[in-house]
Amino acid sequence: MSLPRTAQPSQRRSAPRGKTSTSGRAPRSAAQASPTPPPSLRPSTPAQEKLCSGIGLTLKVGLGLVAVVSLVRLGGAYRERLDRYGEITAVLNIQQAKLNKAQQRFDSLFTTGGEQRLIQEQDQWIAPNRMRVVWTTPGQGSPAAAAAPFPTVEQPQPSAEKPQPTR
Repeated sequence: MSLPRTAQPSQRRSAPRGKTSTSGRAPRSAAQASPTPPPSLRPSTPAQEKLCSGIGLTLKVGLGLVAVVSLVRLGGAYRERLDRYGEITAVLNIQQAKLNKAQQRFDSLFTTGGEQRLIQEQDQWIAPNRMRVVWTTPGQGSPAAAAAPFPTVEQPQPSAEKPQPTR
């Protein structure tokens, strides 16, 4: 009496999921070979296929349109950002040049002879304890100065009519 040989654990092979091993069994008939769908599922009709394809196409077109519009808006925002960056860079360069010039001037004032250079650069130098008087002619300067040209000590001449009291 001999025992049937069984495969060792290292020699066993499992069948892929959904398929059963046919070794050691009789082959199936043609009717049994094709899987039959469960009774609750039925094949789709061409109208249902068309409807599902239309819905899928509509979703794809809608998502594509959203993507294109988003990319266009992002492109516009990026261009605007670059324009602003250019403007800010230009202003920064101008201010940096002004700062460098002011630093050089400041440094030159604190070198030997800087005070004399400052005095020579001034158009008008007013000595200490002096008052500066600026004379303007009528029509020159601010509009208020044109209305009353110079202050005087003279009294205005009285007019022939008597002024009316105001209430």
